[in-house]
Amino acid sequence: MFNELAPINEFSYKALRSSGAGGQHVNKVSSKIELSFNICESLVLTQEQKQVIQQKLSNRITKDGILILQSSESRSQHRNKNIAIIRAIQIIKLALFVPKKRIPTKTPKAVIFKRLKSKRLNAERKVSRRKPNLD
Repeated sequence: MFNELAPINEFSYKALRSSGAGGQHVNKVSSKIELSFNICESLVLTQEQKQVIQQKLSNRITKDGILILQSSESRSQHRNKNIAIIRAIQIIKLALFVPKKRIPTKTPKAVIFKRLKSKRLNAERKVSRRKPNLD
C-alpha cells in the first residue's frame, strides 16, 4: 500500500525564473518550481515499488533514477510548489496502480438459447427458398 504523504519529505525543490506573462515582475522573481524525487534512494518505497516505478515511468526518469517535474502555471511560487507536489503524487500513484484482474462471466443460458433459435429459423427460411427436388 502506498502512503501519499510519505514521499513529500523526500522531494527536493528548486526555484527558477519563469517565462511568460508578468512583465518586469518575471525578471525579478523566481516563481517556477522544479521538483525532483530520487526514486532509487527513497526510504518510503519498497524495492518492488521502485522497480515498478522505474519500468512504468522510464520515459520520465533520468538515468540516475530521478523524477523531475516543473511547474510554472501560476505566478505564485507557493502555488506552483503545491501543483508540482500534487502532480508528482498522482504520477507515482498511477505508476503503482495495479488494475483488477478481469474474471470472464459465463454466457447466460437464455442468450445461448436465443442464438440457437435464430440460427434454426434462419436455416429453415433458407431451406424453404430452395427449388423442390423432383426426383
